[in-house]
Amino acid sequence: MLIRPTLTRDIPRLAEVERSAAQAFASLPALAWLAAGDVLDITTHQACVDGGASWLAEADTGQILGFACAGYEQQALHIHEISVRREAQGQGIGRKLLDQLVTVARASGARELTLTTFADVPWNAPFYRRYGFETLDEGLLCARLRQILASEAAHGLKGRCAMRLRID
Repeated sequence: MLIRPTLTRDIPRLAEVERSAAQAFASLPALAWLAAGDVLDITTHQACVDGGASWLAEADTGQILGFACAGYEQQALHIHEISVRREAQGQGIGRKLLDQLVTVARASGARELTLTTFADVPWNAPFYRRYGFETLDEGLLCARLRQILASEAAHGLKGRCAMRLRID
């Protein structure tokens, strides 16, 4: 498996990976609707590629197993999405993609990685917590993270939290 920068020509193939990853939500009655939900749009993916903050995990066969895309926001690299194809989950691919984002953030001088995710879904906040992220209390949220959480709530995403990983 190879972790490499996402290229513009890869973008059309990322929706399939994200849809496959979302099938994990089908086992959670309150979130099962996400299995058929929207995926990131091409414009967001292109902005992440153009900003040098989109990476993918590619099998020796050329199949994309997962991807991570992020964007710079002040002193933070904000993770928009990490998705791993359903059949490839649990093999450390998400961790390798996170490792790459940490490397990129450190090299760029970013002070932290941020993201929003489901607080109680095992492969969401608990996964990031094991990696070293901390959940941010509401009183510690910057305006940017507060706005993201509010937008997510307005689109039906309940039980979300913001997390941060400080970069040394």
